[in-house]
Amino acid sequence: MSAITLQEIPQSPGVWASAWKRLKADRVGMVSLVVTLLFIGMVVLAQIGVLAQDWQREVGTPFAPPHFVGKIVDGSQTAIVEGASGPNIDLSDVDPLAPRYKEWDEAASKFKLTVTTKADTLTLGADQLGRDVLSKAIKGAQVSITAGLLAALFATIIGTVLGAIGGYFGGRVGDFLEWVYNVFTSIPYILLIFALAAVLKSGPLANSVGNSVWTVVIILSVVGWTGIYRLVRAEYIKHRSREYVRAAEAIGASHASRMFVHILPNISHVVLVQLSLHVVSFIKTEVILSFLGLGVPLDMVSWGTMLTEAQAELVQGKWWQLMTATLFMSAFVMAFALLTDALRDALDPKLR
Repeated sequence: MSAITLQEIPQSPGVWASAWKRLKADRVGMVSLVVTLLFIGMVVLAQIGVLAQDWQREVGTPFAPPHFVGKIVDGSQTAIVEGASGPNIDLSDVDPLAPRYKEWDEAASKFKLTVTTKADTLTLGADQLGRDVLSKAIKGAQVSITAGLLAALFATIIGTVLGAIGGYFGGRVGDFLEWVYNVFTSIPYILLIFALAAVLKSGPLANSVGNSVWTVVIILSVVGWTGIYRLVRAEYIKHRSREYVRAAEAIGASHASRMFVHILPNISHVVLVQLSLHVVSFIKTEVILSFLGLGVPLDMVSWGTMLTEAQAELVQGKWWQLMTATLFMSAFVMAFALLTDALRDALDPKLR
C-alpha cells in the first residue's frame, strides 16, 4: 500500500474559516457588513479629501431647506446679464462703433444670459451659515466614526490584554490588576473624563493631542476598558483549566499561545459584543463631550456638534440638520450592532 501523504489527510476548517462560512449564511449579517463597509469607505474618502473637503464653504442661503438654494456667497451664483439702454447721443464722430450700440442693445434686451459655474442644489439643505448639511454629515461621520471605532478598539485591546493576564495567571499579577481596576472604577466616570480632558487640553500634551480628535480617543480609551477587563478576566478564569488548554500545554504551547491562540477565539464572542456596545456608547459620549467643549475642536465637525447646533435650529422649525445627523448616526450604529451580533453568533462555540 502506498503511503498517505499529508495533503490527503482531511483537515477540519479553522475557527475563522468556519466563522466566515456561518457569517455568509446570515443575510442580516451580510447586509450589515455591506452598510458598515460603505460607511467606513465614506470615512476613508473624507479623510483623503475626496468627499466633503469643502464642508466649511457657505454654498447657500442660511437655513436653506432641502432641494433649495438661494444666493451663493462665494461668487459662483447664477449671474443674470441684461441689456441696458444708453443715452440717445450720436457718438459716431468720436466712436466708429457707436451706430452698432443701439443694435446690440436691442438684441441683448431680447434674452437673458444665465451663467452657472456649479451645481446649485443643496440636497439636504443648509445650516445657519449656509453650509451644506450633507457635506457636514459626511465630514461628521469621519470624525465620529473614527473617534468611536478607535476608542472602542483601544479600550477593547487594553481590557482584553489585562483581563487575559489577570485571569490566566491569577496570583499576585491578578491581585495587582484588580487593584488597578478598583482604582479606576472608584473614581466617578464624569470626573475622570474631566480630569483627563484638562490634562490633555492644557497639560504638557496639549500641543500634540489637545486640539485633535485624539483627545476624545485617549479619554474614552483610558476610561472605557474596565468593563471589558472584568468580563474577559472571568472568562479566562473559567477556560484556563479546561481540557483543550491542558492539551495545548502538554504539546509545549507557550503561555502567550494558550492565552491568545487557544482561549481567545473561544471567548471572542464576548469581546465582540463589548466592542459593539462600546462603539455605540463612545459615539454617544462624543456627542456629550463636544457639547461641553471637551470633544472635537471648534474647526471640526462631528455628529455631536451637528446635534448641538440642531437644538437651537429645531426651535425655529429648521429640522433638516437634526434629521440628517440622526439618520447617519442611526444607520451606522444599527448596522454595526447587527454585524457584531452576527459575528458573535458565528464565533460562539456553543452554536457551532
